[in-house]
Amino acid sequence: MKKRLLSTLAGSVSLIVSAGSFAAHHQEDGKDVVMNDLKTGKSIGSVMVSSYDDDGVVFTPKLSGLIPGVHGFHVHQNGDCSPAMKDGKKVLGGAAGGHFDPEHTGKHREPWSEKGHEGDLPVLYVDENGNATKPVFAPELELEDIEGRALMIHAGGDNYSDSPKKLGGGGERVACGVIGK
Repeated sequence: MKKRLLSTLAGSVSLIVSAGSFAAHHQEDGKDVVMNDLKTGKSIGSVMVSSYDDDGVVFTPKLSGLIPGVHGFHVHQNGDCSPAMKDGKKVLGGAAGGHFDPEHTGKHREPWSEKGHEGDLPVLYVDENGNATKPVFAPELELEDIEGRALMIHAGGDNYSDSPKKLGGGGERVACGVIGK
């Protein structure tokens, strides 16, 4: 278990670190997504979402006011960050639906896996000052497939698995924005 977790974290860190070099290669088709805190409705910054040489999508955040550490980061099915009711409870950002999963795999996996949700992204790293600026790279996505969908930040990390908890074990939805068309 520890070995798998360390391997997963190492993979996440290498994707985050290597994604830094991708930031310089943004194409003109980038979309600046304003991210709003789901509790207050106020902007916490933005994420530039752009293609990388037809080989995937780079997400470059300029965010502040987040809790330091790693956070689950996903593209969700619907382009709506409104609250919704689920099992009789109000869920902030619930109208965004589940993770983007056009192949209907029903599985939460690594961002480089072809056997899971296409909306599963590398974790978002937030520094000790509450800022997120490190780009992440999602090799399985194409920008045109995610336009009009929600980009979501979850409390806590993501283990890229449905075990021991579904959807990477992350927490509540804390910030959301819609990727423009």
